[in-house]
Formats: sequence, C-alpha cells, structure tokens
Amino acid sequence: MLGLFDMMMLLGSLAISLAILVPLAGALVRFRAHYNPKGLQLDSEGGVQPHTGPVISSFFSMLRRVHRIEGWPGLYKGLMPTLLSTLVITFFLMIFLSDSNLRHGKYTAPDAGVVGILVYSIFAMLVSLPQVIITNRAITTPHKLPYLNPIYSLRVLLTPTERRRPWIIYLTPGLLTAQVAHIAYIVLGLRTIRQLLLPELANPGMPRRDEISTVKLIIFFIIALLSTIILTPLEVITIRLSIQRNHAAPEFNSISQEEEDDAEEGTEYAGAEEDVIGLRTDREPYVGLIDCGKRIIEEEGWGALYRAWWLTTLGSLSGAFS
Repeated sequence: MLGLFDMMMLLGSLAISLAILVPLAGALVRFRAHYNPKGLQLDSEGGVQPHTGPVISSFFSMLRRVHRIEGWPGLYKGLMPTLLSTLVITFFLMIFLSDSNLRHGKYTAPDAGVVGILVYSIFAMLVSLPQVIITNRAITTPHKLPYLNPIYSLRVLLTPTERRRPWIIYLTPGLLTAQVAHIAYIVLGLRTIRQLLLPELANPGMPRRDEISTVKLIIFFIIALLSTIILTPLEVITIRLSIQRNHAAPEFNSISQEEEDDAEEGTEYAGAEEDVIGLRTDREPYVGLIDCGKRIIEEEGWGALYRAWWLTTLGSLSGAFS
C-alpha cells in the first residue's frame, strides 16, 4: 500500500487531470453529438422550413459556446460519473498493484497475446459501458443536474424503461457493435501491425535508435495516421448511439408517453435562453451501426463523421507508440 504522502500526491494529480480533461472531453462529446441537418425540415403541419439550430464549426467554438451559455458548471457537466469511475479504478490499482507500478504509471493490460488482450479489452468495455452512457448523457442533456443527487440525475438521464430494466442499455442498437469494432481495429489491426513492423517497441524501456528501422517507423506512422479515417466515424457513431434513449417500444405513442412521464420531473434547464447543442429526436432513432452512419451522411454530410478528427489522430499516435 502507498503511504499517506504518496496517496495525497496521487489524488492531487488526479484532481488536476480531471480539472483539465473534463471540460475538454465534454466539449468533444457535445461537438460530435450536435445534430446539424443540412436539409429542410417539416413542421407539425407538414410545411417545409429550414433548420434553425446552432451551427458549430469547430471543437474550440463548442468550448466557447458552452462557457458562454452555461458558464463553468456547463464545462464540468459529466464530472461526477467521471470522478466516481476514476476513484474506483484508482482504489483498485492502489489495492492490487505494487507501489513502484503506481509511482511510475506502469500499469498496462495483461500481456496475454492478441486474443487475450482483445477479450480483456472487450470485458473492460462491457463493465464501463453504463458509465460511458450516463456520462455522455449528462454532458449533452440541456437540463441542470445536481452534483450530489444521483437519484434525481438518473431519473433525468434514463427513460422509465431503462430505469425498470437497466440491462436494456446494453441492447442499444449498434452501440456494442461500434465499441467492439473500435477495439478490434486497434488490437487486431494497429497492435498487430506494430508487432510485425516494430517488435522492439513491445520490449520494456526505450529502444536505441539503431534498433529501429526508419523506413518501418515511417510506414507505421502513416498507417496510424490513416487509421483516423476508420476510427473517427466509429467514435462519432458511438457518441450518437450512447445518447439515444431506449423506450418501451418504437411506436410514436409509447415514446410520447415516456416523454410526458419525464416532463413531470420539473427539471431546470442549464441554459437561460438557448440550448448549447441540437439533439436528434427520439421518434426516429438510429436502428444500428450502419444505419447511424448512413443517416449522419444523408442528413448532415460526411463532415459530421469526422468532427475533431485531429484529436482521434493524436490518440491513435499516442496509443500506437505507447
């Protein structure tokens, strides 16, 4: 176990990390979740009218918009589920890992071959999926959520059907498929290619320059960059599907009934005059991974699938060489 000083240092570093990363992650989720159709819409009487929602063109524009409309509390939406999951993981590591591993940040997934790592990664994803869904919904909801009233927050974020049958969130159409595809591409694709081209990177410590082929390093660097073409749409689709609420049935009446039930909560809105982002209606849900991608392209254009692609590129490069 760590000493008191080491424990305080660890918790302090976590607090600083969350203070910086939560606003950035929240802006990324909102930017990718924002529904901005390019075509005309039909009103309740069947008339044609243009879409009048906000047009947000960049990640930093979203960051500024969140602060302008909802202030600092809006930037820290999603803090509590992120904090709770981080503390659980931290305490787990403090109990089961050695002091040296914690001090030097050496924890990695078990080295059990490609298949073992794939199974481990999928299992970790299944365990964390409810937290991801709740966090993404907490970030994108227009309602103001209290920090210390989780029961109230869950009633806002989850439909009556999801509260009665919590396991239904695992059946969100296309969500598990998108998550597994993302993991499989990284583990079976990037990791395997790295092992073939640059096996030296798998060894502990930093390899010497003469141990690595410059040509192979450049080839792998290019492959990691091109992986953005596949990974970014999967990440955008994952966010869209994670905030899509599961209702009792796809029929219009059942969705309307659940919306009325939720409306009785008397929730307060975070934005005084307008919402930060536009959200797609639950009455025409995505029915799967492919359907989500096709509808995003048809309704919003290809650019919506590649929002903040450069962040995915940075993540791919850092993960590929770690």
